[in-house]
Amino acid sequence: MGRYHICVATGAWIFSGSHNRVRLWLVGARGEAELELQLRPARGEEEEFEHDVPEELGPLQFVKLRKLHSLVDDAWFCDRIMVRGPGAHETATFPCYRWVRGDGVLSLPEGSARLAVDNASDIFQKHRDKELEERQQMYRWATWKEGLLLTIAADSKDDLPPNMRFHEDKRLDFEWTLKTVALEMIFKRVYTLLSSWDRLEDFDQIFWGQKSALAEKVRQRWQDDEFFGYQFLNGANPMLLRRSTCLPSRLMLPSGMEVLRVQLEKELQNGSLFEADFSLLDGIPANVIRGEQQYLAAPLVMLKMEPDGKLLPMVIQIQPPNAGSPTPTLFLPSDPPLAWLLAKSWVRNSDFQLHELQYHLLNTHLVAEVIAVATMRCLPGLHPVFKLLMPHIRYTMEINTRARSQLISDGGIFDQAVSTGGGGHVQLLRRAVAQLTYHSLCPPHDLAERGLLGIPSALYAHDALQLWEIITRYVEGIVLLFYQSDDVVRRDSELQAWCREITEVGLRKAQNRGFPISFQSQTQLCHFLTMCVFTCTVQHGAINQGQLDWYGWVPNAPCTMRMPPPTTKDNVTMATVMGSLPDVRQSSLQMAITWHLGRQQPDMVPLGHHKEEYFSDPKAKAVLSQFQTDLENFEKEITARNEPLDLPYEYLKPSRIENSITI
Repeated sequence: MGRYHICVATGAWIFSGSHNRVRLWLVGARGEAELELQLRPARGEEEEFEHDVPEELGPLQFVKLRKLHSLVDDAWFCDRIMVRGPGAHETATFPCYRWVRGDGVLSLPEGSARLAVDNASDIFQKHRDKELEERQQMYRWATWKEGLLLTIAADSKDDLPPNMRFHEDKRLDFEWTLKTVALEMIFKRVYTLLSSWDRLEDFDQIFWGQKSALAEKVRQRWQDDEFFGYQFLNGANPMLLRRSTCLPSRLMLPSGMEVLRVQLEKELQNGSLFEADFSLLDGIPANVIRGEQQYLAAPLVMLKMEPDGKLLPMVIQIQPPNAGSPTPTLFLPSDPPLAWLLAKSWVRNSDFQLHELQYHLLNTHLVAEVIAVATMRCLPGLHPVFKLLMPHIRYTMEINTRARSQLISDGGIFDQAVSTGGGGHVQLLRRAVAQLTYHSLCPPHDLAERGLLGIPSALYAHDALQLWEIITRYVEGIVLLFYQSDDVVRRDSELQAWCREITEVGLRKAQNRGFPISFQSQTQLCHFLTMCVFTCTVQHGAINQGQLDWYGWVPNAPCTMRMPPPTTKDNVTMATVMGSLPDVRQSSLQMAITWHLGRQQPDMVPLGHHKEEYFSDPKAKAVLSQFQTDLENFEKEITARNEPLDLPYEYLKPSRIENSITI
């Protein structure tokens, strides 16, 4: 006879506990025992008890549980079960972290990560094969729009597997906040009904309510050229700027602009000429909102970097050359102030479109969803890569499903207020997929290709590279525990199937864009996993948080433009500027939604600080602990760096980076 000490942990979320009774079995290498007890798990509690088992079970392999119900199936969120056997010095942990529903028997394997084996009779191999078979029925691919990445098969949040849904705390906060911002929009519309809307100062009438301190600075300084240039380095979208290697072919300099040509060529020779080219927008159809035509442009802006690191615009071409049309007008800082301001507003509007659709939605949200679905379909819970990635795909399927049904859907937010809405956003996404390369998701390659390495004032670039290195060390620490050689990597059939599922299926045959279809070495695997974790955490943090600060003052990043781009400079008036910028309704909607989507979430989990313990191996736990230490040290470096700065860059402080894409 042996005495077993058992601890059952229930999740802390609302409704995690259950009024149903739960039965347990212990399964060892030499026997199985049903425990003569019945739990009623309580939210946030760890229930401990001891039980005598007459036979020798041997090393524990599984805990089986069954939830019993008569009338009401009261779901239970089980965190984990821990068991210490007779004479054992260590506790065996059986991770669960999922909802237990129905009255079927759920088998939880001991939490040590292990790779697949060729022996089909192995008890753990049988378990993982059965688990994947069930998951592949539950997690299916779907096509939201032709030509885009595949998504989870779910038309609404209610169609998602239960374990991918928001917990109740998250759901209540998300939906209550939506109601709050809707009410704020109504108040702003009523407040401005009898007011004028013909001066830039009139935007102050709706610039109240939920906003950040940096948003107030944006309101004060958005017209400054230095502030305009800064945003390409460290604003909401630091992904478009690149160092020029030649003058762009689309930049046609008419006679009379020889001085400008000399200035551009001088900056080019000095390596201080930069460009932001929005040609991806050329030809995208603009939205029609409430019967009124909206407008899009595909500008090019050339900028120079001063010795002190300031990035200043030199010239703006709002539209690219078009055969049969006059040479596009070039706008300069020396032009009439309103003409120059309107040209910059067109650039900021175009940046809004590419930021939200290409760099935010596609390159983080949709890529992360592909990683998440492939992980659930191809990697069993015992696989070390599954354990590594699970904390970084939390809530991603639901937030993306909500986006497809509320944000970019027919009649959604984009259709109501954004100039690429009404179908243009889908065309733009299709074009952006062609630019979605493996290198574009990896900062060491992307920043080098864009010529942004070693620039002291490029704070996003610096912080992104440092965090890439920290994540790389973390990933390598985990991978090398389980893959002792390149051959072990090559022979892992589950891992290779996961790689193919991502590249060939989810990303739609992306091998021609540099994504691997197999892993041949430890180094290749580590690089890919670093990309996965970085995309789901750091990159989304950099791209998402800035909405709150840079888009709250609408003239700085207008969601739509209501008049065609100017073709001359002399007839631009304040009426032209205000007639081009979003109206009260569109501006209020932009402020409300960007606050809702950019704010820090109440249940936010900082990077690397998830509470779920998927790994039970002390060595793997030590690797995670070192990861947390590295992040804390880097946070101190950022804090010290930011202290003397007028505009501190804080989006990539580890404490502000969420551990997965949840908003």
